[in-house]
Amino acid sequence: MKGQHAVLGSGSSQTQVLGTARRERLTVVDNEAVGPYVLLRLERSGMEPGVPGQFFMLEAPGQLLPRPMSLCLAPPGELAFLLEPIGPGTRALAALAPQERIYVLGPLGNGFDLAVERPVLVAGGIGLAPMPYLSEALGGPPALLGFRSERHAEAARLLPGAEVVVEPRLVTELLPGEPSDILACGPEPMLEAVRELAPSAQLAWEAPMACGYGACYGCVVEVEGRYIRLCIEGPVL
Repeated sequence: MKGQHAVLGSGSSQTQVLGTARRERLTVVDNEAVGPYVLLRLERSGMEPGVPGQFFMLEAPGQLLPRPMSLCLAPPGELAFLLEPIGPGTRALAALAPQERIYVLGPLGNGFDLAVERPVLVAGGIGLAPMPYLSEALGGPPALLGFRSERHAEAARLLPGAEVVVEPRLVTELLPGEPSDILACGPEPMLEAVRELAPSAQLAWEAPMACGYGACYGCVVEVEGRYIRLCIEGPVL
């Protein structure tokens, strides 16, 4: 994010600014089960939803480091995040009750380029997370979703009309034969497969992050022979 600067404050400050990003303490509206996933809904307060594919750092109760999360839905007055409670941080976020409050920093990073003519959304597993918000921004383009089980596929209800496959079928089997603008998010093997089939695809990558704005170098990944901080140059590449 070029041209960004940080305005630092005390640990008790309500708002910190990092370019267009803000750090605010938001109130939990609800935690809804979506198959094995959880949709965490927060009051928006003064935070902007940003561009689809950008991310927010959510500070989980009792955890030292925040967790990076893509925005899933942005209904009026809310920010909603789809998470998979598989580690201590995501489990703590999934256990939040209405009216509890957590600090959130965002939006951060670079999202999807929405100036595409023939968009097709492709997601695998929890890679579904940014797709409902992205679909809304693009006017409901075709969407292809892959999941490891029927229970995981219950999350497809967040993206009505999507074509869904469950393992052993692969979502890449559904990629259209005609020229399309692919926008994808999912596990690295899926993204690599998409890149081989559609070299110009926009891919949202994942990496561990501790800060979200390039200070910790915890999200460095190798891309085409060079190392980049995914939180700065990505997560969409």
